[in-house]
Amino acid sequence: MDERQTFAPDAAAIERLADAAVARLPMPFREHLEGVVFQVAEFADQDVLDEMGIEDPFELTGLYSGRPIGEQSSMLSGELPAMIHLYRRPLLDEWVATGVSLEALVTHVIIHEIGHHFGFSDADMHALEDSVG
Repeated sequence: MDERQTFAPDAAAIERLADAAVARLPMPFREHLEGVVFQVAEFADQDVLDEMGIEDPFELTGLYSGRPIGEQSSMLSGELPAMIHLYRRPLLDEWVATGVSLEALVTHVIIHEIGHHFGFSDADMHALEDSVG
């Protein structure tokens, strides 16, 4: 992103940052992301917020939905593909509030949600994030 940019990054810009974060992952992780759908929306749907017990939609920056790799089976059919959702407005609010670069913030959220896809612990996710830099 250009330092002189005077407007909020759109969904396509967030998606490009997410793609770049995934491209920096070690190959063994990228191989297992084939078929995972990445989606950028302004906010999480109200049903998602209600299900998670979240009142303020700005509190949720990302979400993994789907069955973790260890629970997947060829016997399961008709399920939606695994998805990683990024929520643009909460990401932008956190970016402004923290001063952390948007690239670093999107990378952090992507790594965390990918971690859920792999069934990782929080410590595993931190180690993966450190390796991506």
